[in-house]
Amino acid sequence: MTLVQMQPRPAHAYLVHPTVDDAMEAAGLQACDDMTVEVALAVMAGARADHLLVCDENGLCTGLVTRAQLTTVRDGVAYTDRARLRDVLGDRGPFASPMTTMAEADHAMRYRRLTALPVVDEQGGALGALALSR
Repeated sequence: MTLVQMQPRPAHAYLVHPTVDDAMEAAGLQACDDMTVEVALAVMAGARADHLLVCDENGLCTGLVTRAQLTTVRDGVAYTDRARLRDVLGDRGPFASPMTTMAEADHAMRYRRLTALPVVDEQGGALGALALSR
């Protein structure tokens, strides 16, 4: 599994146990969980992004949605234009901390079949995302 790196590697990235902090992309796109699915898809298309970090009204990360997930929801028979991100998030995990090792993150992503993993601080604030390379 190859992970995306959006910035130059710091000197400490060549340690024996590299962490998520060494490879995650910075905060990126974030949206409040009351955003509609249609608006979120438009934002992602405009930014050419494959995922979006979702935060609640207190700024705490509640999950991550992908363009593929939102497209599936929008194309479903039960879809209405009132559908909000909080309505489609489903399972709220897993999350990684900046100190999570790449091996742990790799395991979580493979086990859950995820293409991206939200990275949060100790309080649950979104720091960024760890994403698979294309």
